[in-house]
Amino acid sequence: MFNRIRCVRRIAATASISVLAGCGLMPSHNAGDGHRIVVGTTSAPSTLDPAAAWDGSWELFRNIYQTLLAYPVGATEPKPDAAENCTFSDAAKRTYRCTLRGDMTFSNGDTLDAHAVKYSVDRIRRINVPGGPVGLLGSLDRVETRGDSVVVFHLKKADATFPFVLATPAMSIVDPADYPADAVRKDGGITASGPYELKKYVAGDRAELTRNDSYKGFADLKNDSATIRYFQDSHAMVDALEKKQIDVTVRGLAADDIVALQGGRSHDGLQLIEEAGAETSYLVFNPEDGWARKLPVRRAVAQLIDRGAIADKIYKGTVDPLYSMIPKGVVGHTAGFFDDYGDPSVSRARGLLTDAGITEPVPLTMWFASDRYGSATAPMFAEIKRQLEASGLFRITLRSRPWTTFEAGYQKGEYPVFGRGWSPDFPDPDDFVTPFVGEQNALGTPYRIPKITDELLPRSREESDRGEVVKQFQQTQDILVADARLIPLWQSKLFVAANDDVSGAESAFDSSSIMMVWELGRKTSW
Repeated sequence: MFNRIRCVRRIAATASISVLAGCGLMPSHNAGDGHRIVVGTTSAPSTLDPAAAWDGSWELFRNIYQTLLAYPVGATEPKPDAAENCTFSDAAKRTYRCTLRGDMTFSNGDTLDAHAVKYSVDRIRRINVPGGPVGLLGSLDRVETRGDSVVVFHLKKADATFPFVLATPAMSIVDPADYPADAVRKDGGITASGPYELKKYVAGDRAELTRNDSYKGFADLKNDSATIRYFQDSHAMVDALEKKQIDVTVRGLAADDIVALQGGRSHDGLQLIEEAGAETSYLVFNPEDGWARKLPVRRAVAQLIDRGAIADKIYKGTVDPLYSMIPKGVVGHTAGFFDDYGDPSVSRARGLLTDAGITEPVPLTMWFASDRYGSATAPMFAEIKRQLEASGLFRITLRSRPWTTFEAGYQKGEYPVFGRGWSPDFPDPDDFVTPFVGEQNALGTPYRIPKITDELLPRSREESDRGEVVKQFQQTQDILVADARLIPLWQSKLFVAANDDVSGAESAFDSSSIMMVWELGRKTSW
């Protein structure tokens, strides 16, 4: 029997629908039933050191490391994990204080205390890995300890989003004895305090996890051990699922495989879970390039992009068209690019260019990562090239590189136009704007936009009730739409395929869409 479960989860505004599927089966509520869960994913870690990662490595980190705050199932705001409690201790929201749980240890028996927390955060800033998570700590001034159990974060300015930052796996707590203060750990080892210990890791192949008996936190493990297998492509992963070599896929299903699973053809004994996702895809224009820096050129591209065709033809309905850098379901979302540009129009795009004195086809080179964001990336860029060239207004050259060299290239400003994807660090509108603007940002090209960076974002961070920041982020979106330096393309849907005897697949992701392996278990017979 093929079962389809659809979960709709609004990011930062709690609303979820979940249905347990199965014939003669029900979830087991006995933690650690002895069965190993085998998880398949196409998202392999780039490093095992939290100080060096601002990417999909976080999915492994969430399960083996621990943070002061994290997200229990259903929570859209951070809750204490390694901490016993955390709170702003001043009305100005510039002093954030956490008290740790008592008698905390790392898996090797070393003490986990306030000094370890301070050490972990300080080394992120000291090492300052290019493209690493230091960008999340822009509002942090200094970290102070008070005894062994209290850590105080002093901020440069009000920042109501700081608890969300502390809940990211980038802020994982590491053992000072095993992690150099001024360099990334390179021996391939892990010393942590999360729900699982990493017993074996083979880069690009697998991570073997076992229950960490010394863990103290909110995670309630539904299994005693898990293996995460890393696949190069979706088809191989689905094949392994059908052959019972893995129990569940958590990321990386290709559109063709999702459509096949939705149809139920030859997929007896599997369930498919669909959730609203918050991953986004967009184009970035380099202001140092002679053509990409021209506003009429950028607006003409925005006028011609057919997001519906991309979503339907390339992704087969497994993503939604996106008209805002802030996705649907997140406070501050608008449809600004649709409101301003409407449906794709060659005549309007031509008018934008001719009014600026541009009468010949504009040459643009577009770059994308050849091994990142899924197998549909290259076809998507081929479709964008087709759309733009069909207008007669552009000549597009496509180029690609593997992620490591691609990332280094855009950090150096080598690409006129390039594609990026974004997975949220935390479920707040700030995280869909701040990383891309300012002198130093995740895109490697300064984006000076004082109205946003000096006025709207600081004002929004003074508000603890994140539902009250709509006005600031709507204004922010208006500015980004008018400038068209970042052009959103689509917003993800999250699909998980699992064997029918697996429970918890519909709740195995936190509100940042990061996998929590401990939620996966086996169903028992009636």
